[in-house]
Amino acid sequence: MSDSAPSESGTPDPSGDVRLWLIDASAYIFRAYHALPPLTRKSDGLPVGAVQGYCNMLWKLLREMKGEGGPTHLAAIFDHSEKTFRNDLYADYKAHRPPAPEDLVPQFSLVREATAAFGVHCVELPGYEADDLIATYACKARDAGGETVIVSSDKDLMQLIGGGVVMWDPMKDRVLAKDAVMEKFGVTPDKMIDLQALVGDSVDNVPGAPGIGPKTAAQLLGEYGDLDTLLARAGEIKQPKRRETLQIHADQIRLSRQLVTLICDAPAPEPIADFAVRDPDSATLAAFLEKMEFRSLARRVGDGKATPLEPAPNGRPRALNAPVAAPRHAPRPATELTVPETFDTTAYACVRTIDELKRWIARATEAGVVAFDTETDALSSSHAGLCGLSLAVAPGDACYVPLTHEAEPRAQSGGLDFDGETPPEAIDQIPMDQALALLKPLLENPAVLKVGQNIKYDLAVMARHDITVGPIDDTMLISYVLEGGVHGHGMDELSRLHLGHEPIPFKSVCGTGKSQKSFRHVALEPATAYAAEDADVTLRLWRLLKPQLAEERLVTVYETLERGMPAVLAQMELTGIRVDPDRLKRLSSEFGLKMAELETRAHEVAGRPFNIASPRQIGEIMFGEMDLPGGKKTASGQWGTDAAMLETLAESHELPRVILDWRQLAKLKGTYTDALTEAADKTSFRVHTSYQLAAASTGRLASSDPNLQNIPIRTETGRQIRQAFIASPGQVLISADYSQIELRILAHIGDIPELKAAFKAGLDIHAATASEMFGVPIEGMSSETRRRAKAINFGIIYGISAFGLAAQLGIHNSEAGAYIKTYFERFPGIRTYMDRIKGEVKQAGFVTTLFGRKIHIPAIHSKSGAERQFGERAAINAPIQGTAADIIRRAMMRMPDALAAEGLETRMLLQVHDELVFEAPEAEADRAIAIIRRIMEAAAEPAISLSVPLVVDARAASNWDDAH
Repeated sequence: MSDSAPSESGTPDPSGDVRLWLIDASAYIFRAYHALPPLTRKSDGLPVGAVQGYCNMLWKLLREMKGEGGPTHLAAIFDHSEKTFRNDLYADYKAHRPPAPEDLVPQFSLVREATAAFGVHCVELPGYEADDLIATYACKARDAGGETVIVSSDKDLMQLIGGGVVMWDPMKDRVLAKDAVMEKFGVTPDKMIDLQALVGDSVDNVPGAPGIGPKTAAQLLGEYGDLDTLLARAGEIKQPKRRETLQIHADQIRLSRQLVTLICDAPAPEPIADFAVRDPDSATLAAFLEKMEFRSLARRVGDGKATPLEPAPNGRPRALNAPVAAPRHAPRPATELTVPETFDTTAYACVRTIDELKRWIARATEAGVVAFDTETDALSSSHAGLCGLSLAVAPGDACYVPLTHEAEPRAQSGGLDFDGETPPEAIDQIPMDQALALLKPLLENPAVLKVGQNIKYDLAVMARHDITVGPIDDTMLISYVLEGGVHGHGMDELSRLHLGHEPIPFKSVCGTGKSQKSFRHVALEPATAYAAEDADVTLRLWRLLKPQLAEERLVTVYETLERGMPAVLAQMELTGIRVDPDRLKRLSSEFGLKMAELETRAHEVAGRPFNIASPRQIGEIMFGEMDLPGGKKTASGQWGTDAAMLETLAESHELPRVILDWRQLAKLKGTYTDALTEAADKTSFRVHTSYQLAAASTGRLASSDPNLQNIPIRTETGRQIRQAFIASPGQVLISADYSQIELRILAHIGDIPELKAAFKAGLDIHAATASEMFGVPIEGMSSETRRRAKAINFGIIYGISAFGLAAQLGIHNSEAGAYIKTYFERFPGIRTYMDRIKGEVKQAGFVTTLFGRKIHIPAIHSKSGAERQFGERAAINAPIQGTAADIIRRAMMRMPDALAAEGLETRMLLQVHDELVFEAPEAEADRAIAIIRRIMEAAAEPAISLSVPLVVDARAASNWDDAH
């Protein structure tokens, strides 16, 4: 084949053996930005989340394309600026696009620097979009007889497909060729320009033909052939509205065609010959990753020249090749940090025979470490049915064991028989009882470590089948210990962050909304890909993250505060707590009647009826008609009616007070009395909450489905709800609550002599504080004086301001400021503690609890002064609240064995921050309370010897409220 014509630079472009890959870098950037949580560089707070995500994606691509048959030339194409030649054609082109997010703007230049550091050419051109440059280079390669792979899934680029040009979506590992375009849009790639001209683009403000969507456009083009013919014969269209639209907007449609058409003759800034694939310069890459503080990525990248451990036959991503069988690897030591292999979900095994399952069990036993995951037909571990489980013994080496899959029921044919459905077809799988009998020794084998992601759920599911899984590691909790507060710890997010891999979404196998089906009805092939991938990802994450615990000196934190919690919580969730459904129904009825009375009163005060549940109507009445002071409109143009606004107005106006009371009852009714009735098991009348271990950066647990941690304690309605939580016949509930644990921790951490002395003497701490501040004796102290000291005591822990204290106590700001000033004068150690913490968090970006848990505070390096102040307040509180959370975790992990050692049947049911709730036989309640107090009060030992005693209030009663 002859050489191509010289390029504008005078350098000849390569001939037909070119295999050019063009990365749509702008799409990469925004996908990385939106896929990952905000991340800042620890040293200076610079936003780098998009850069890190981009680097992970780019490195993954560079690994996968290695080898014979991969690209010969590679470039990343960027948008240079927003204004292009299209703005001269149509001034409003892209006019409605919002500006780039503030924290993304400084990352654009860093992404370009990253691209160069990885040895990839960066190409951009003023006045042209990246898509035009991609089109230009693709056309050049095509005209020279070469091939082009466009790394993108952007529909705007699909018009280029054909003649040696394909697209590849790396997130879905899918080739987009002619068939894919036809499947998605109903037209071939050569018709995409005409289709887009008709449909328009609201994002880019391409007008198109109003009211014509992709399906209609495809239908019209299929009937008339092309856009010009369609517009010329528009008068023949039978539908009046469609005919008029095309006739009236013909010029607008033609303009839209100009706007969406990519040009193939843009002045190419560099010849394709300059894009020859090369390894990155190891020193340059290492320096960039070090500057960005991407140390995990730096370890994976090494010198930047590593080839994937499992390349496809011709070096390309698997989507560009015929499927191949995945080679099996001998297990490697967990501490060996290698670049993870590429993912091939088609290579996972579906285990459907006893012999094959035995082979996997033998391999897992030999490996000593196996990733393990369950698939179920519901979210609640206490009631979900087991559909199957997956195992992974090495990266890429995973299987799925279906147990109870069945075909979706089909309606009787003919449409006349309504008596029932045809029975589901039998699926070839191992009977569940036989499979679990074989798996039980493995899952309970103390010599084999079972690794899971949020393994608490799997422990609970398997416990219902009489399998006690252990020992365990949890990748979610390892990540939580390493970077609590930096990002989320769900599997998909961790996979994107650390492996550069987008796992198969659940909705892609089960659907969404009304069409969503049970995992039990998913066909075995997609079920295997989805389930085995979960185990595969989990094992890779474990191999990568577990060694970092030692590197960061956080092994003790993980082992003493996290590792034992999944088993404890799984048992608590399975046990549940009994409720009185009749009492809950009566409360719902009473709340409903009271809400109706409040609604009637609100209408009377307003002078007319309105929807009390509508913030818009409330705002219109209070600020538009009644002209109450302080009204502010939100970004949507509506009056703001949040709780803070209503509480301020309620001091002098009745309507906001009535609305607040109505909202409180509505929340209690909807969240508790109605929801608990629905959530209670119809046989045992027990509700089973679900605890989240990695929800709060401080170590506090969260509760959901239903949430049992936010029931009001001090209000009468909250007490009524707690009275509906009852013990089983012959049993009592025990509530054990730490007394003022956070103030005690503050006294210890801040070394406050006055507070420590008061706690040791067993004094009323709030009265003692008031006596110290205001110089009044404890005896005979007024309740108001004590109340003010209490507000300051607790407010100081959360960094309360004079304004906040004034609002809470109903006093002037100056008086509140004087109280705070006096407080710090009487307790100077607290100010010293606060100043020390502020300095530490600004330098390190995190604070630590007494037990060594790291709590990262990203806001401390924010450009926003308000966010930095928030970060300072969070940093002051975090070691206190976090230490309290650590202490109760230590108590919870010790409690089951302590109770069992005394031969007690008492069971732990709930954790509500500083409180534990138990159910015990009446006859052993006193003994149980003694053990519970002993374990809780000594929970910090021997790791920490607190300078103030921990005190636990515990009592037993027939319901939760009376026990509290």
